[in-house]
Amino acid sequence: MAQDQGEYKITDTQAKFAVAVREGRKVSDVSWTPGRVLLSNRRLILAGNDGKRTIPLSKLERLGGRHDANQSVARVSNYVSFDLGDQVMLVAASDHESFERDVYRALLDQKTVMAKHPAIEGGVVQDTEWEQARVKIDENGLNAALERGAFVKFDLDDISGLDAAKRTVNGEKKPVIEVSHTDDEGTSIETHVAGDPSRMRFVESWLRKGEERSSTNVDLSSRDREVLMALYSGVSPFEIPSFLGMDVDDVEETFERLVELEVVEEVRIRREVALNSRGRNIASEAMNEQ
Repeated sequence: MAQDQGEYKITDTQAKFAVAVREGRKVSDVSWTPGRVLLSNRRLILAGNDGKRTIPLSKLERLGGRHDANQSVARVSNYVSFDLGDQVMLVAASDHESFERDVYRALLDQKTVMAKHPAIEGGVVQDTEWEQARVKIDENGLNAALERGAFVKFDLDDISGLDAAKRTVNGEKKPVIEVSHTDDEGTSIETHVAGDPSRMRFVESWLRKGEERSSTNVDLSSRDREVLMALYSGVSPFEIPSFLGMDVDDVEETFERLVELEVVEEVRIRREVALNSRGRNIASEAMNEQ
């Protein structure tokens, strides 16, 4: 990839790609083209047998959303959709999660935003000033280095809510994202992030992945909820069959289902599981409903 001043390669990976929208119209006969994807901090290059296509990242309006025009596309569980306004490209990389994170790195790493941290701490509004912050994407979420030297970590697993609004920031109306999360000590805080509208769209869509993870809107059976509440109350996974009067195989099946729903994590193969933040949220709500 020819590089001009300041351009650097982020990833070069195998993928398949397709055009879902062309000249503002949905494509009905979407088909996948196998090839290579090269991504820099400036552009995306799709290289297949029928040639090469370059997409400047500056033209990108938004990321995400399903465009399942037909079974061929619907069967692919994960892809990144690049919305350029009058056209949409779909890219299904061999390692989807890694590629998606790399795309956000290309769009956001080392970019500057304004931050107010903490705006709210333990439910109390803080008298905090807006200051510049430099953002960086990592495997667990987004980090922001503040001008005064403080460091804010937005771990996707610790984000419980996200609100987007227009606010006055240093005398100017700007899009602001209000992020509810917990700090390293487990304190509930809210940090406000503001900036350029297109940049904030990508910050919001990346952080929304955390809100989705912590969402308690999961289709759980009454048995699933019983097992979650038992775990939440401190019952060992090995004691759950006798504690709930359930068959061991049924408990194993329930554990498998909860692992698939990303509500518990497998600690070791002897089927020991531990609640993650999403599971704790669900269990806590279930207990409150009792």
